[in-house]
Amino acid sequence: MTIEILVPDLPESVADATVATWHKKPGERVERDDVLVDIETDKVVLEVPAPEAGVLEEIFEEEGATVLSKQLLAKIKLGAVAGEPTKDSTEDTEASPDKRHKASLTEESNEALSPAVRRLLAEHNLSPSDVKGTGVGGRITREDVDAHLANAAKAAKAAPATVAEPELPAAARTQKRVPMTRLRKTVANRLLEAKNSTAMLTTFNEVNMKPIMDLRAQYKDSFEKRHDTRLGFMSFYVKAVTEALKRYPEVNASIDGDDIVYHNYFDISMAVSTPRGLVTPVLKDCDTLSFAEIEKGIKELAIKGRDGKLTVDELIGGNFTITNGGVFGSLMSTPIINPPQAAILGMHKIQDRPMAVDGKVEILPMMYLALSYDHRLIDGRESVGFLVTIKELLEDPARLLLDV
Repeated sequence: MTIEILVPDLPESVADATVATWHKKPGERVERDDVLVDIETDKVVLEVPAPEAGVLEEIFEEEGATVLSKQLLAKIKLGAVAGEPTKDSTEDTEASPDKRHKASLTEESNEALSPAVRRLLAEHNLSPSDVKGTGVGGRITREDVDAHLANAAKAAKAAPATVAEPELPAAARTQKRVPMTRLRKTVANRLLEAKNSTAMLTTFNEVNMKPIMDLRAQYKDSFEKRHDTRLGFMSFYVKAVTEALKRYPEVNASIDGDDIVYHNYFDISMAVSTPRGLVTPVLKDCDTLSFAEIEKGIKELAIKGRDGKLTVDELIGGNFTITNGGVFGSLMSTPIINPPQAAILGMHKIQDRPMAVDGKVEILPMMYLALSYDHRLIDGRESVGFLVTIKELLEDPARLLLDV
């Protein structure tokens, strides 16, 4: 008896999906709930588990194929034992040598690699056979690739100096072409849409981060002990943004055709860089969350984004976006709006700079703020006032508690 493995129901906003990675090969034993294949959509990666134990009899859609909801992916033979000849394996035995060679190449190309590992191998021009896997069933993980690269670097450093080889002629230079992931293509299209369909403008300011840094240094240990999470900067940013959105509802609104939609809730998107591309998971009802709840929520979303475990519900919605390029060393930037939102706030690197304070020069940890907004909806008065409010709240954190 065989059962069919179908593409799961895709979200309403997703028309089709791509077969990303097969974790099992035809003829391989699978247990109940083993992940058979990853299906990549424009927003999330869906894992398709095995409903029953058996042997993967046949794969109908190879990696890279475009599939629709409920489309047939594979068949599992129930109760079979790995290595037992099935109908397909019997046909393969009787097939020509060319057909058997083609099937062998297909199996070799279907290594059980995650999209992140495949990309990392491609970036460093490695093949799966070069790296020793330590994961389940010998699967290669990101840590395995990093360890291989570190060992190779040590070996190259320890190797005796040799005479430099002559430079390769231009004809010997190579290049590698890697297809864009669905997420990367979606991000590219949305960025173009934002540039072409909004009257985007950016205004800047700077904030003295010393008060917040002193506050964190004073309470970080007791905060972590009480709440079992670290006190970071993002909770202060989110709290300040939420309060500023309350005072300037235009920034919390969006344009829908000829209408302006004002939102009476505060769902804030967080730009997160992942191996698959940029995603913006949403932290909902930020006005009701404490500092500890915000820190825990952001950490959970970041981990899910890194591991490709974000759900569609965690990615949709959001009235305003915060992006923190400072974690990568960015000193200043002009972030692009995340449609249909009306604005996005860019945080940057905290850097010591000489500042004039009461007629004297002091070295202070300063950070640039950048607010990109849709000028069709938000005027200069609202945008500058919104940014100044955030600056004042961050430079005097007590305002967040006193609501002043």
